[in-house]
Amino acid sequence: MSDTPARLLKLLTLLQTGRERTGTELAERLGVSPRTVRRDIDRLRGLGYPVDAAIGAVGGYRLASGTAMPPLLLDDEEAVAIAVGLHAAAGGTVADVAETSVRALAKLEQVLPARLRDRVTALQEATVPLYGLLTGGGEAPVTDPAVLTALATACRRRERVRFGYAAADGAPSRRHAEPYRLVSADQRWYLVAYDLDRADWRTFRADRVDGPRLTGARCVPDRRPPTPDAAAFVAESVTSHRARHRALVTLHTTLEDATARLPAGTGLLEPLTPDSCLLRTGGDALDWLAFRLGLLGVPFEVHEPPELIAYLHDLGGRLMDAARRSTTPPPSGL
Repeated sequence: MSDTPARLLKLLTLLQTGRERTGTELAERLGVSPRTVRRDIDRLRGLGYPVDAAIGAVGGYRLASGTAMPPLLLDDEEAVAIAVGLHAAAGGTVADVAETSVRALAKLEQVLPARLRDRVTALQEATVPLYGLLTGGGEAPVTDPAVLTALATACRRRERVRFGYAAADGAPSRRHAEPYRLVSADQRWYLVAYDLDRADWRTFRADRVDGPRLTGARCVPDRRPPTPDAAAFVAESVTSHRARHRALVTLHTTLEDATARLPAGTGLLEPLTPDSCLLRTGGDALDWLAFRLGLLGVPFEVHEPPELIAYLHDLGGRLMDAARRSTTPPPSGL
């Protein structure tokens, strides 16, 4: 790690965990020599951070507790990145975290310079939250805050934008679109926009967007997505809104367990109780939907569509009949 400011910030983060860390451990985490760690510790002390050092063969470093800390200085991109994270947390479903994030975001905005405050304000005005978890999400992708703020600014100004985009299989393409809203969902960001080349509304993963450029051309004033609520549009996209059958199912297991069992792109999960959650999904074939639900290995109830409920009744009857007719060992002569 050759970037000294970034390395100092990482070092400070490691020391703030509260436990003592050896110089060797810090060197390995930072990818530098123990000598560089000692110099960086001296730099932090020079900036006013109280770093204590333990004496001995296995000595270590830690931040002194109960001491006033100097203010943390952030560059432009770091400040915007923190604002993006706070905004995402403020739209979350955990009340205490959301309320704390709103307060922290308000304090941050008060001290931001005008050029950064405008970028953060654009992000707030252009973004709506999607409550629930996307199935099979795994580790959240890394999204460039500069990309988010550029897309947010385009949404706010109602200005057309050009950008590179990578499909799920990695295939690159160039897009020319009229941005409508950004949607934050389970630590992921989606752009709802009208794709001018394809003459249809699309959902774009923001982490797959590259080099967004505002064109100066205005969007069509009255153009709106089929679902006026941008979050609902993303939810429908995730749950196969073009599929022949859309299903609403209660899964009698925890949200975490359901997320682990369902493959990516299956649908949207919402918590109901500590031991149950709601799944919104879809598919073109009833038998495929039925078997996918059956193979989850957890109790479930289908609320809609009626065709899937009827199919499950018929399938259940045939399976029960097959179970009654089954014999062990097989009849003689087979």
